[in-house]
Amino acid sequence: MSLTPDVQHNQGVQYNQGVQNSGPFRAGDRAQLTGPKGRLNTITLEPGKVFHTHRGIVAHDDIIGLPDGSVVTNNVGVEHLVLRPLLVDFVMSMPRGAAIIYPKDAAQILAQADIFPGATVVEAGVGSGALSLWLLRAIGPAGRLASFERREEFADVARDNIATFLGSDPENWTITLGDLAETLPDTLPAQSVDRVVLDMLAPWECLDVVSDALKPGGVVLCYVATVTQLSRVAEAIRGTGLYTNPDSNETMIRGWHVEGLAVRPDHRMIGHTGFLITARRLAPDTILPELKRRPSKTDFTDADFEAWTPGALGERTASPKSLRKRVRAAGTSAALSKARDLTGDTGASAPADTDAD
Repeated sequence: MSLTPDVQHNQGVQYNQGVQNSGPFRAGDRAQLTGPKGRLNTITLEPGKVFHTHRGIVAHDDIIGLPDGSVVTNNVGVEHLVLRPLLVDFVMSMPRGAAIIYPKDAAQILAQADIFPGATVVEAGVGSGALSLWLLRAIGPAGRLASFERREEFADVARDNIATFLGSDPENWTITLGDLAETLPDTLPAQSVDRVVLDMLAPWECLDVVSDALKPGGVVLCYVATVTQLSRVAEAIRGTGLYTNPDSNETMIRGWHVEGLAVRPDHRMIGHTGFLITARRLAPDTILPELKRRPSKTDFTDADFEAWTPGALGERTASPKSLRKRVRAAGTSAALSKARDLTGDTGASAPADTDAD
């Protein structure tokens, strides 16, 4: 029997040798089961195997051959919805070596960095491979993704996760171990990269090599977690004189509960996870025109700074009358406390203050 490239026959059973995003479930496919309470479980289908839950057993053989989006009943009559997991489902449940970039940020990265089919993309900070999967899908087979990671264990987790989801190691993807500032010049020639995505602690340390690698008009995008990182990388980008003025933002998602007339925001939301800051590479020997704008609050002189000192604002002091009243109150409180210690009486009350001054 002749075999197609992605299907192998063994005793009448089809084994998946690649990713299939539609059609009937095959042995080797990943299936996502949704129970009656909405709990999700993802399994890899194997003939003869079963999936145990606290409410019965689901046989893999009952799923193999069913179309995507079917309902299967376990041995005690409990129904489970069966779907192929989406990429968003996979990245949220896959093994993690490092924290992942959430889908809400990954979507904005693809949009704001303008990741296009056929692009040459540099990614620094692979983590667990979540963003790598989104980038590989966006650039397509004609593109190239060059990933850089300092820690070997993170690279191993990312490599395994990507192979799990795609079914094999992509030919257009490489992982280079080491510091980006040291390894990028030896990996890619100057002005050969369309987009650079930096997910690292100190992206400003790599701007020199990134600037050399980017084509004129290329985009650099940095994903940072804190305000201090955001400020520092923005000023570092401006300080090079090689980029447009950086744009920064963050994305927050609030779900909505919609059921009949009960329409309201969810009680929980995905808030701050990180900041995105983007800029575009200028052509060589180009000087960015100065923006004509109103004076910014960030433009200040020594005189402006002095205006906010206590001397300029005037030190605020309490009036003599107020001070005398506070001294009497403190003295009365201390006297009562000492008296209680001596007599053991806890019922004494402070005398009324009748001094009109």
